[in-house]
Amino acid sequence: MKQIPLSLGPEPVYSFDNLMPGANAAALAHLQALTPGAPPVFLWGGAGSGKTHVLRALAGAWQAAGAQVGWYGADTALPWELPAQPSLLLLDDCQDYDAGQQHAAFQLFVEAATHGLAVVATGTAPPVDLELREDLRTRLGWGPTFALQPLAEQEVRAALRREADRRGIALSDEVMDYLLTRFARNLKHLMGLLDRLDEFALSTKRAVTVPLLRQMLADQAEQEEKA
Repeated sequence: MKQIPLSLGPEPVYSFDNLMPGANAAALAHLQALTPGAPPVFLWGGAGSGKTHVLRALAGAWQAAGAQVGWYGADTALPWELPAQPSLLLLDDCQDYDAGQQHAAFQLFVEAATHGLAVVATGTAPPVDLELREDLRTRLGWGPTFALQPLAEQEVRAALRREADRRGIALSDEVMDYLLTRFARNLKHLMGLLDRLDEFALSTKRAVTVPLLRQMLADQAEQEEKA
């Protein structure tokens, strides 16, 4: 029988301090200097490029300074209403908005302009290439646009190592090599694997090794086949 681990591990921390800038230093610097009323910023990139991490880091920085932040994504149920006395509007994964959410996002843009809010949005492509209503697409592309680049392998290694250290996981080079040679260099996916591996190690009361990782993946594949 396996022990069921309790959710006692450290919660993920999203901040500019633990973001690997890589080729995205200019975008991160621009966001850290962002002020209310500045032109809207659009970040785009493929899966694992760090868009949502960047938004979370930005939201955390503004909230730590006492600002109210409104965050809206495709999984945010309508109606969309800004919080009281907002300072920052965040629109995540705009390419996934349905017609109602696109209308709501446009209305939030209007309110943001009226109240002088800062606006940052994300998508998988530049605004001009997104299949969105024209008035929303125009506003998304009005200000600076940054293409976020995936991290290089050494930067991914450093990010995984830092997260493992934060969790108290002894992550060997052998385990690291296994992860990076068998899975895409998608930091979000790799962090998810590390999270599951941490829980699996706790439940089996074993150290994190390549055999343990193989067993976890085999168990996961078996469960998916039965589903």
